[in-house]
Amino acid sequence: MSDALRIVVITADLDVADPADSHALEQAERSRSLRIGLLESGFNLVASLPADVFLTERLAQLQPDLIIVDAESDARDALEHVVMATRDARRPIVMFTNDNDTANARAAVAAGVSAYIVAGLQSERIRPILDVALARFQHEQALRQELAATRSELQELSTELKDRKVIDRAKTLLMERQNLSEEAAYAKLRKTAMDKNLKIVDVAQRMLDVADLLS
Repeated sequence: MSDALRIVVITADLDVADPADSHALEQAERSRSLRIGLLESGFNLVASLPADVFLTERLAQLQPDLIIVDAESDARDALEHVVMATRDARRPIVMFTNDNDTANARAAVAAGVSAYIVAGLQSERIRPILDVALARFQHEQALRQELAATRSELQELSTELKDRKVIDRAKTLLMERQNLSEEAAYAKLRKTAMDKNLKIVDVAQRMLDVADLLS
């Protein structure tokens, strides 16, 4: 399964790295090592992109299954770009960085990072890291879907309860004013709804509104 993953790496633009900047050269070498490790592990590396204003459009075109953020000093900015670019189509995000600040790690996880890896970019670690990140993302997605379904069910129950209260009030009104039984009052509401091609609750609400105006 992991072999078929379409992976995009977000990293600094290596083509503009200053040859005199040892830090930039180190970052470039680290990024190359990461990409080589991905290829050696059998992953499908579809692109290496900078975190710029075109990132959202490029990710939409490439449709990766997993995104790797390879960043150091600009890690926060790069992550912000990725999170914004994937907010409408969530994907597992793995972050490789030398930033070992605990607060930054927590912020990254809160922002949606599935795995935050500090240093240690050995190629043999890449596959288990990505497999765990993907499993965690899928688990979180399942929880989100379950939560959304629960909220939807609660909303439906709340709506049904409100509708039932409206219908019960309308039935009570008919029973009092037309001396009907509960069954007859409900039958009248249902017939009126069928005749007017409306929901029973809509007929009940209109009846209550008219009663309020006349009271």
